[in-house]
Amino acid sequence: MEVALHPEYGQNGWVYLGLSEPHPEDLEKKKKRVMTAVHRGRIKNHKWVDSEVIWRGRLEDYSTSGAHFGTRFVFQDGYLFFPVGERGGNMKAQDLERAIGKFYRIHDDGRIPADNPKFDGTAHAGTWSYGHRNPQGVALHPVTGDLWSTEHGPRGGDELNLIKPGKNYGWPVVTLGMNYDGTPITDLTEKEGIENPVTAWVPSIAVCGLDFYKGKQFPKWENDLLVGALKQQEIRRVRIEKQKVISQEVIMKDIGRVRDVATGPDGMIYVLLNSPDQLIRLIPAQ
Repeated sequence: MEVALHPEYGQNGWVYLGLSEPHPEDLEKKKKRVMTAVHRGRIKNHKWVDSEVIWRGRLEDYSTSGAHFGTRFVFQDGYLFFPVGERGGNMKAQDLERAIGKFYRIHDDGRIPADNPKFDGTAHAGTWSYGHRNPQGVALHPVTGDLWSTEHGPRGGDELNLIKPGKNYGWPVVTLGMNYDGTPITDLTEKEGIENPVTAWVPSIAVCGLDFYKGKQFPKWENDLLVGALKQQEIRRVRIEKQKVISQEVIMKDIGRVRDVATGPDGMIYVLLNSPDQLIRLIPAQ
């Protein structure tokens, strides 16, 4: 679900993979219990070598559900941040002892930082925040270093969140969405002690990959957030000032399901689509 190079890849060669893997006890079973995991390794002579697992959930968090794995990576100052979706487990996102429905911060070699947030009870190792449903976009603001994430709501209520250490993001206690059959999940759209989204999209646009633009080719878009959408088949340019959304603009529409969007090293914008399976490069209009 994710591939990322270590920021010092040229020196250490580490490649990081976010994937759904079966539990070792289920390898021979037809119906496997699966869970998000983080692996890293190197590529030498076109072969995957030095492979190691640097983060994995506990057995009780594995399930046969195919929903909500929610994985993207960002690196910052020797740390790796990533979310794990709640796998359709709803209230398990509120249970700090469960690995699902959480954001994590670990050292880039898998060690758990000593200064991670402290929670009441026994939180799963590396927990940074909790109460998440299915985050599929993660990006760091290039100036402030703030951690931002887009998160799939249920029927309605996709969210853009500013991820802060130790905070509860509410799923499923608080949501702007409803069940897919139209019945309510909760009557609460906000609650004391729970972080509100910075903005939300109702109806859902099916948010996915995102990136802050940080190139020279589109100077008027510098530091704007590019948000991809699956269902609405679009890219939104979101302007953020002082941790608030001040404007949005749809810059591409009806192009296919946008799985990811990123600034390339050439300053162009690259868009990965599925249905149709294409990689698109956006260049400035002359």
